[in-house]
Amino acid sequence: MRRATISTFRLDPPIGSYDHLRGVLSAPYSLVEYGDFECPYCRAAYPVVEEVIHRLGDQLVFAFRHFPLYELHPFSLAAATAAEGAAVKGQFWAMHAKLYAGDEPHLTQPDLRRYAEEIGIPPEKVLWPNTRFVEDRVESDFNSGVRSGVRGTPSFFVNGVLHDGPVSVRGFLEALQRDPVPADS
Repeated sequence: MRRATISTFRLDPPIGSYDHLRGVLSAPYSLVEYGDFECPYCRAAYPVVEEVIHRLGDQLVFAFRHFPLYELHPFSLAAATAAEGAAVKGQFWAMHAKLYAGDEPHLTQPDLRRYAEEIGIPPEKVLWPNTRFVEDRVESDFNSGVRSGVRGTPSFFVNGVLHDGPVSVRGFLEALQRDPVPADS
């Protein structure tokens, strides 16, 4: 069994109201994912994260930040943009769930169109959001990942520190409860 070691990489910027959040910022535990919607490892981690959120309830705040590895996953940037287009309509988490729950190995334009329709958003608002804010948001998330030491996806920060333990329900629960949120976060 692999033991977690203490990471020196800290989340930059710390989790905040500008993030896509599930839970409240005052929760005693925080989990941040840097993800790529086409990454098979991110898709595999999705049900793990959902279970951690379910188990900890209001004791956890979860944030998602975009880290599209478009050289490996050509449609990841379009997927991140689509998620942000959905966010403009208040549907980020619905699109997030669709993108990770799909069984397509690679996303396509018709997939994004179908997902938008399934969550009740006109596809053109998701596929071509026509706002620089959406692109800036994805770029800002990516740059914060680089500053925070992210090298691949998925990357998780447990209570503000890069998690290098197992991506499992048990691994996250142990790390979250072992390392409380620092006072300066």
